[in-house]
Amino acid sequence: MDDLVSRPQLAYKNQEFLDRPDARPLRIIAEYLEPLSNFRHAHIRDTVVFFGSARIMEMGIMGRYYREARELARLITAWSDKLENTSRRFVVCSGGGPGIMEAANRGAMDAGGKTIGLNIGLPFEQRPNPFITPELCFEFHYFFMRKFWFAYLAKALIVFPGGFGTLDELTEILTLVQTRKLQKPMVILMYGSQFWHEIINFDALIKYGMISAEDMSLFQFVDDPQSAFERLKEGLHEHYLKPGTEHYVPHYDGPDIAKSTVK
Repeated sequence: MDDLVSRPQLAYKNQEFLDRPDARPLRIIAEYLEPLSNFRHAHIRDTVVFFGSARIMEMGIMGRYYREARELARLITAWSDKLENTSRRFVVCSGGGPGIMEAANRGAMDAGGKTIGLNIGLPFEQRPNPFITPELCFEFHYFFMRKFWFAYLAKALIVFPGGFGTLDELTEILTLVQTRKLQKPMVILMYGSQFWHEIINFDALIKYGMISAEDMSLFQFVDDPQSAFERLKEGLHEHYLKPGTEHYVPHYDGPDIAKSTVK
């Protein structure tokens, strides 16, 4: 009939609606559900997260950190891929951009392993590097959803020299661990002791009562890939790989939340 009214577009296919402020909750939940789905399909249970500056280039004045981050990621990936388990354990994860993030993804690729990039849309510096496993490369709009995925699957954190972004990520994870909002052991390594002691006056924080002396046990300083690798292995074995420990899980059953399949 000529007077039939055309069907309206389905809401979830209406890009104009999805871009409105009213649809913000849908965009937020999508940045939670897409990584969750991809991690489940890739059988990824947990990660080792690398933080560090996007501005550190391989051949620059701070280039040793790029090269050492690449080597450390290679060592971790080669070791984790040989673990006897049905899931992918301790997959290297970075913020997905250049600099230290690129070095971490590149090192994991050198070892032939999968590697994750949690990219964020920024006006400068941040573009996905080419070493991320394609199905594990994600683009986030919301910083807090990106931070959730950094924290949720991480069993270890390695923090290389960096600026505001790295400091923000580091202090947020330390706060979550200190306040026990993360209900799991976390191996935290601060890579480059000279840099970190110069950038953050930990002794002054203790002196003025801003942190307790015991808080310094939340992390360790490391200065070369091999010693960092050994400390990482020791911590992960103690908390996650040794039968009989609280967090030892011999078989993969997916991330702890959303275990049931919902269509």
